[in-house]
Amino acid sequence: YDGHGQKVIRSAKDLEEAYALADSADCVLEEFVDFDLEISVIVSGNGKDVTVFPVQENIHRNNILSKTIVPARISDSLTEKAKTMAVRIAEQLNLSGTLCVEMFATADDIIVNEIAPRPHNSGHYSIEACDFSQFDTHILGILGAPLPAIKLYAPAVMLNVLGQHIQQAQEYVSKNSSAHLHMYGKIEAKHNRKMGHVTLFSDVPDEVEEFGKGIDF
Repeated sequence: YDGHGQKVIRSAKDLEEAYALADSADCVLEEFVDFDLEISVIVSGNGKDVTVFPVQENIHRNNILSKTIVPARISDSLTEKAKTMAVRIAEQLNLSGTLCVEMFATADDIIVNEIAPRPHNSGHYSIEACDFSQFDTHILGILGAPLPAIKLYAPAVMLNVLGQHIQQAQEYVSKNSSAHLHMYGKIEAKHNRKMGHVTLFSDVPDEVEEFGKGIDF
């Protein structure tokens, strides 16, 4: 979680820390997966029906989500496959509420990496960018109420705000009238701790620079 409790083994010199971690808790050894980008799909269910959000592209820095781009920059066929896989998982779980399915996208395939049974950091863009947010559909889902089809108003980018980025995010929003800042009300701002996020509409996501990129990650 956020890189905590994990150790990447790139060479023999990393083994000592890996062994220490394995001695302190049960661990899972995972091999590297060759993929082009990470994506995720938010899906909500009411125990009977499901609704699915646009496929999101996620960019991480030091194992922490830094930037989410919607819609993900993948082919239409991979987009449909990702949505189908997420819906299938939700249906098999008889989902009530919101679920995030994280995946790896290759040139011609989708690999499920992780499922998170809750509203998810990568789906926060939906507050402004969709006609219903992942929180709206979560509440509808657990109440067993009908679920709406989700509409994305326009391409959007979400930037995570970590403890060291708060002032930068506030200044950014003050200069960009279309940007929305959400702070989570956490009492203490710690380095690399998620404190909030910024969402803005943009169809040129590469021009939306992440907070602290190349400086303090």
